[in-house]
Amino acid sequence: MDYDHNFDNEKSLEAWVIHKCDQWRDHYEANYAEKFDEYYRLWRGIWAGEDSMRASERSKIISPALQQAVESSVAEVEEATFGRGRFFDIKDDLIDPNKGDIQLVRQQLDEDLQYVGVRKQVAECVINAAVFGVGIGEIVAEEIIELIPSTQPIMEGAMQAVGVMEKQRTVFKLRPVMPQNFLIDPVSTSIEDALGVAIDEFVPIHQVEIAIENGIYRDVEITTAAPDIDLEPDQELTVYNDDKVRLTKYYGLVPRELFNKAAYEMEDDEAEEAESGYIEAVVVIANGGTLLKVEANPYMMQDRPVVAFPWDVVPGRFWGRGVCEKGYNPQKALDTELRARIDALALTVHPMIAVDASRLPRGAKMEIRPGKAILTNGDPREILHPMHFGQLDQVSFTQGAELQRMVQMATGAIDAAGIPGSINGDSTAAGISMSLGAIIKRHKRTLINFQEAFLIPMVKKVAWRYMQFDPERYPAKDFKFIATSTLGIIAREYEVTQLVQLLQTMSPDSPMYPLLIESIVDNMNLSNREQIIEGLRQANQPDPNQQAMQEQVMQMQIAKEQATLQNIEAQTAEIMSRVQQNTVETELLPIAEETKRIAALYKNTPADETDKEFARRAKLAELVLKEREIASKEDIVERQMQGQ
Repeated sequence: MDYDHNFDNEKSLEAWVIHKCDQWRDHYEANYAEKFDEYYRLWRGIWAGEDSMRASERSKIISPALQQAVESSVAEVEEATFGRGRFFDIKDDLIDPNKGDIQLVRQQLDEDLQYVGVRKQVAECVINAAVFGVGIGEIVAEEIIELIPSTQPIMEGAMQAVGVMEKQRTVFKLRPVMPQNFLIDPVSTSIEDALGVAIDEFVPIHQVEIAIENGIYRDVEITTAAPDIDLEPDQELTVYNDDKVRLTKYYGLVPRELFNKAAYEMEDDEAEEAESGYIEAVVVIANGGTLLKVEANPYMMQDRPVVAFPWDVVPGRFWGRGVCEKGYNPQKALDTELRARIDALALTVHPMIAVDASRLPRGAKMEIRPGKAILTNGDPREILHPMHFGQLDQVSFTQGAELQRMVQMATGAIDAAGIPGSINGDSTAAGISMSLGAIIKRHKRTLINFQEAFLIPMVKKVAWRYMQFDPERYPAKDFKFIATSTLGIIAREYEVTQLVQLLQTMSPDSPMYPLLIESIVDNMNLSNREQIIEGLRQANQPDPNQQAMQEQVMQMQIAKEQATLQNIEAQTAEIMSRVQQNTVETELLPIAEETKRIAALYKNTPADETDKEFARRAKLAELVLKEREIASKEDIVERQMQGQ
């Protein structure tokens, strides 16, 4: 819808913003609006005349195949994100000695996000991404008054008064945005690199009036907006046109001279002297021409309070490819097949009759119903003839099943009933494993894209807002946020099956057995999963007394083995010394025999000078032999000492 502006586009900030928004809306309506409306109707199961494939089509049935694909895909992402409790974590610095601050901030942020219902808000953004291709959310601040049950002593403490205590606090929540209410620079591929983004939608007039009373918006006169069906969330409903304002919130770059003129209410000559260029600003406009708010980006990180992610990335384009776009063609073919079959039922099921009109009584009303009497002028067998237009072709059943399988192939969404036979008609364990592997890969691809482009940036921006506006509870630090889950329910069930099969091949006495049991429980979606895991860990921890007794028994066993080893070593050394002694004695035996032979010869020979000389030499030889014997014995003793 184009506005009829009464002001110069080059002299007014609101005119510049609305002019940009009109250009961006024209681009959206020319390229995406019609397709997105049809995706919405297919997901909701709403029939429209423009969705018919044949001019003679009478049936209005819409197959639930695409609805099942959307809900299955969205449920997988939601389960992977929120199915295990805390959906984000904070990565601490390795050199940080104080780990308590990380735990405190994580628990506090998780509590604040749960307080504003972040799961419902994120789930709506995920549904929008699956249907339209892009999930968009705006991070908004809201001043609330929290009522806390409390008691207060009265009558000098004699009694207690029961009541509530009011506590004013600022919370930040994620507000889902429908694609028809979101405008972005067409040449950009992300929110950060765009000239700006705008959220253009209808809001209740009382919200704007309250914001004016609180000083958030300028004190200007607000009237009811003109109707525009293109901005309505559900365009199939009758539009309510009263008590609503068209609010355009722009986040992005604006000309600095127009910003200074609007923000500081400068005159035209003063604005001409202002600096040129762009400035990051927040501009709020009502009904296409009333400026409610203009200010420079108030956030400390200078980020835009909008997050978005494509379900499936389309290169070079901001708008992604959702589940409805993937399954559009097989869904339309399936609807055409079902409608043609239902239309054919009117010709094959309901009874029809051929009549010779010239032989009927005048004024006869031809109707066929039980118990009706039909008057004829002649033989009824010649005048009346039952007829039908053939029978339904049974091939249509097979075609319908194949088209439903094509929807599953296109979207990657499949339920447990459709897993067997989804790959090459193989329903064996190996075939089901292959099928699950292909499904898990596609779901994980979408899940990681969602976490990196939407979930973690949303958590970061909310944390930055709390650091800026609630520094007492949130210290301003560079926290590293990470997602805690990367597996959906199908992937976890598949992993549990693999772990159970591995568990069956292992003995309960194995040290890996308790670890596998803990992994199986950790992958289950149980309400008391943490308690079960803690119980398993405590059961696997040994009793301190029993552990001390086992250590004593082990020490005694080691001492016994050491004593046995020393005894064996001593016996071995003794045997070796005996062997060495026998060897030396064997070597000295020939020398002793020779000495005895010389002594015998000496006794039988007469004494003379030669004999005396010989006797002297014999004694000398005997002394030498004794010295050798003594040296040999000393050598034996030394070897024995070395052996010991």
